[in-house]
Amino acid sequence: MTHLFSGRTAKGLGLILGLCLLIGSFVSSIVFGQTPIPLKTAVDAFLHFDGQSTEHIILTTSRLSRAVIATVIGASLAVAGALMQALTRNPLASPSVFGINSGAVFFVVMGLSFFSMSSLTDYMWIAFIGAGIAAVMVYFLGSLGRDGLSPIKIVLAGAAINALFVSLSQALLVISGQNLEGALFWLAGSVAGRSVEMLLPILPFMIVGWVVAFLLGQPVNILTSGDDIAKGLGQRTIVVKALMAVVIIVLAGGSVAVGGSIGFIGLMVPHMVRGLVGSDYRWIIPYSAILGASLLLLADVIARFIIMPQEVPIGVMTALIGTPFFIYIARRGFTKE
Repeated sequence: MTHLFSGRTAKGLGLILGLCLLIGSFVSSIVFGQTPIPLKTAVDAFLHFDGQSTEHIILTTSRLSRAVIATVIGASLAVAGALMQALTRNPLASPSVFGINSGAVFFVVMGLSFFSMSSLTDYMWIAFIGAGIAAVMVYFLGSLGRDGLSPIKIVLAGAAINALFVSLSQALLVISGQNLEGALFWLAGSVAGRSVEMLLPILPFMIVGWVVAFLLGQPVNILTSGDDIAKGLGQRTIVVKALMAVVIIVLAGGSVAVGGSIGFIGLMVPHMVRGLVGSDYRWIIPYSAILGASLLLLADVIARFIIMPQEVPIGVMTALIGTPFFIYIARRGFTKE
């Protein structure tokens, strides 16, 4: 199969173009909205801040934080999705489809309902726990039976666990009606109204997750050739799989802790990237981070204009974009790309 960027130089150029797209998406996120802000005013807000200017205040207190958070979450979900598809060898794998996001959301909603949690650090840890438990449940259910883990079985397991945690979250909301407003944020998914300070406790974990994911590029390439071949080449496959699982849980759980349930980024982006650079995970992972961040930024910009002056939650926006893509991938079957 011919890819758009097939040589090392071409792939390097593609990364530069991707970074330009990311910068353009980031700038669009801070200047477009219900209050349009000229680019010159945006530059002035950072170079010569005027506390009396409404536009400067909007940029520095709201739009910048929103753009930074969308960038971090988009990159994290896309990298987590790429690793999940490699780990399970399933083209439908992603944190949202396999119930990892909904598991993290359920635990956050449970914390809101029963423990009146308000600290983002608490959200972070309980989201990590929920993501981890959901991942273990999906892997266990998908491995039952004589044939062990298979693409179809793990998809069915993921769908079942996702439905379970969504139903449990809704049940908690019915039981604890007083927490409905706070919990709806986590169910719908949003980057609006969040400050960079809320991201800071989680950011170190995500940065470590990104670094480990980048370092795993070559080991993942070997792993995708099959366990027997990987072991024959001296790879400690259990260690590599465990590291991949931990990175997936950290990136997906951290994303939910900050932005709630934002789906389909982890499904769509790795497929787009493989169409650009092929199956080499040394390139797939950095490309996924850049394109995932860009896609979520652009989805957030579009969400601001659909029902102005109100906004569509970004989780709804990504679902509108991702559902047709999911159907397309599912119709293609479970053949490896």
